[in-house]
Amino acid sequence: MKRREFITLLGAAAAWPLAARAQQRTVPVIGFLNTRGPSEDAYLLTAFRQGLTETGHVEGSNVNIEYRWAEGHNDRLPELAADLVRRQVSVIAANSQATVAAKAATTTIPIVFITGADPVQVGFVTSLRQPGGNLTGVTSLDTELGGKRLQMLHELLPDAGTVAALVNPTFPGSDIQKSDLQAAASALGLRLHILYASTATEIDAVIADVVRVHADGLVIANDPFFNSWSERIGALAFRYRVPAIYEFHPFVAGGGLMSYGGSIAELYRLLGTYTCGSRKFDPARFAR
Repeated sequence: MKRREFITLLGAAAAWPLAARAQQRTVPVIGFLNTRGPSEDAYLLTAFRQGLTETGHVEGSNVNIEYRWAEGHNDRLPELAADLVRRQVSVIAANSQATVAAKAATTTIPIVFITGADPVQVGFVTSLRQPGGNLTGVTSLDTELGGKRLQMLHELLPDAGTVAALVNPTFPGSDIQKSDLQAAASALGLRLHILYASTATEIDAVIADVVRVHADGLVIANDPFFNSWSERIGALAFRYRVPAIYEFHPFVAGGGLMSYGGSIAELYRLLGTYTCGSRKFDPARFAR
């Protein structure tokens, strides 16, 4: 090989990494902000990626994902959200309490949420027809099913006079949860004790409080934080012999009495379709 040809080839080879990096910068990046942990319920991530695929987006191919997990410690969410904003991700996909942190962190990066609450009542959007701002998403309206769960528990325990409800006071929509449960308890002629937990260390003490207040049963209000600890809560309910109801099946697998709610996997699939299918997602504008 002649010297000139070698130098030309060497120069081209040196440019390859630069070209590869330039190509990578054109791929939009999704920020995935979640209260859960990476090892929890892998099927939910599978459902999210399925939703992306349905809109023609494949992780590692034409879209990348930056994952940020609070692992049940919601006090970490503001910094995790701020980190995604600093990295200038194209869009943030978040569950309920993660959405609160993301909304506080940016008014320009699109945010796509999943929640069990009414997104208008909790302040995520101005209306369902015209969300406004930089947020859009999916709701299961499970927050409004607390009264129904209490009714179902009462049907199994017709002689029960006192029931406890576990609520996370930091959950968007917790006031709605409490008022719905109180209204349902009044209609059923039940005494209702509202118990609170927002950290992992509080859960054991709160379940023990169910016994202390002589509650005949327990209703767990829907919340992503409780999703992360649902099997543990179910096991504690089993240990203390407290009949309890929650919204998702893993709670029953852990030892809870029963569950009543929608499909969380379907919510995550829809989150994926909205993340890259929404008009708020503009790869040309946000690609880097």
